[in-house]
Amino acid sequence: MLRIKAFPGLRPTVPLVAEVACVPYDVVDRDESAALAAGHPHSLLHVDRAEIDLPPETDPYSDGVYAKARENFVGLQEEGALVRETEPCIYLYQQRMGRHVQVGVATVCHIEDYERDIIKKHEKTRRDKEDDRTRLIGTLSADTGPVFLTYRDSATIDALVADVQKGAPLYDFTAPDGIQHTVWRVAGAQAFVEAFGKVPESYVADGHHRTASAVRVGRERREANPNHTGNEDYNWFLAVLFPASQLQILPYNRAVKDLNGHSKAAFLEAVKRAFTVTPNGSPTPQRPGEVRMYLDGAWYDLGWQPAANADPISQLDVTGLQDRLLAPLLGIDDPRTSKRIDFIGGIRGTDELVKRVDSGKAAVAFSMYPTTVEQLMAIADANQIMPPKSTWFEPKLRSGLFIHTF
Repeated sequence: MLRIKAFPGLRPTVPLVAEVACVPYDVVDRDESAALAAGHPHSLLHVDRAEIDLPPETDPYSDGVYAKARENFVGLQEEGALVRETEPCIYLYQQRMGRHVQVGVATVCHIEDYERDIIKKHEKTRRDKEDDRTRLIGTLSADTGPVFLTYRDSATIDALVADVQKGAPLYDFTAPDGIQHTVWRVAGAQAFVEAFGKVPESYVADGHHRTASAVRVGRERREANPNHTGNEDYNWFLAVLFPASQLQILPYNRAVKDLNGHSKAAFLEAVKRAFTVTPNGSPTPQRPGEVRMYLDGAWYDLGWQPAANADPISQLDVTGLQDRLLAPLLGIDDPRTSKRIDFIGGIRGTDELVKRVDSGKAAVAFSMYPTTVEQLMAIADANQIMPPKSTWFEPKLRSGLFIHTF
């Protein structure tokens, strides 16, 4: 069963919380990070993306970046922007994005639950990205950004959450992107610990690199400690656990830069041999088993019949598109490494696909129906790995609202 516990972490002071809390490190590049942090000296981006405080030509994986991150992290504590909790606690973290609301439990989970597949994963990690976060977490002895976990709904946990929400929140602010973030503090939280102790498994929804990196750091500390007992704080990592029914997965769309030597007419004819193709003015698929293609100023509906009783990965729309079109027609054999394909998060909408094709930056684009939470769980339960860029979760969790140190 799943283990969580309360922890005496660091958190921002109430007046500075909106400035400290920042977008996840991996959804912005260096220039975007620098722009967001400009004029905001307490933003945690100065820790998570410390290269923004060094010359532009700095290698983001150089020794100086991690040293600067440590310097900035210590500085936030010395200045009083980050304060230490006086007792172990967990937090409820609510996000409101338009009409969508989700409420998770912010806590720490045990690295052995990840190793034993009680916390299940569905993506491969890239070694360079994993190495980067491993080094940052190790340098700071802290998890600054939480992992996004999900679990099958529990009426017991729902009742505990509802009871806490009757009280006044610790934080309540709306970020510049319009997403409202509300946090309640729960001291001790033994009832939550016991309730999650009856949850048989959870799933990494977003943050596979952060999870794998935290586990690596825990293993390194364990191996270096001759007096290791298993109770040390490095055995735990920061996470927010959301009930599956509340999650919102947006599509992860595709754009390909060229037609692999085909003319537009020849390509369209080849697509018609692999799919049922219908001209369609709507850019958004209405159900699984549909993909909308934008080519030469027009939208097309691509339909097919997935194989019956196939494994869960074969049932995914992204798999159907990859196996029927991207690989055989466009030569995208490995979308993880190909430089000819771009992935566009659904938060940017289908207008971005039209813009790319009409501008000539892409030759063809594909609007996808979002993968479901049930599909994600089925693949993880089968110990399989999802195709790359299959899910885009919104809203993203802000970093810096609560920090686990060890």
